[in-house]
Amino acid sequence: MSKKTDRGKTIEEVEGIESPQPPPNGTDLVKAVHNLRKRPINLLTAWEMSRLIGQDVGIPWLLPIALKHLRETVTDQPLGAFYDDDLLTAVLTRRSAVWHSNPQWTADLKEIISLLEDISPNIHENVHNFFLEAGAGAKD
Repeated sequence: MSKKTDRGKTIEEVEGIESPQPPPNGTDLVKAVHNLRKRPINLLTAWEMSRLIGQDVGIPWLLPIALKHLRETVTDQPLGAFYDDDLLTAVLTRRSAVWHSNPQWTADLKEIISLLEDISPNIHENVHNFFLEAGAGAKD
């Protein structure tokens, strides 16, 4: 299920859930996620989205934006430009329920992967597992 929303809103605003303050001894990741939930979605960088998506925060709102970003930047890869493996990894490693309940997201990610000329060896296993989870054979 894709959520269309005002990207000027925060994850807290679109979810309607205010996060409690993290404990003083909370990890840096817990504190970062807490703070990122309070930033407007349109101000989140790819790296910040990867942190949130990697923690399963804001998936209905952030995953479509992440897929759009990955699609828009895939053509830069053959030109030697940096391709955001952190964001790709965060997206690839979502639970199978995300992919089964959102077939368009699955199709979009499969197409993005097919357009990549060079997949980092560090994420080959994630790509393979995504294809298994999504119900299609792995990409070589």
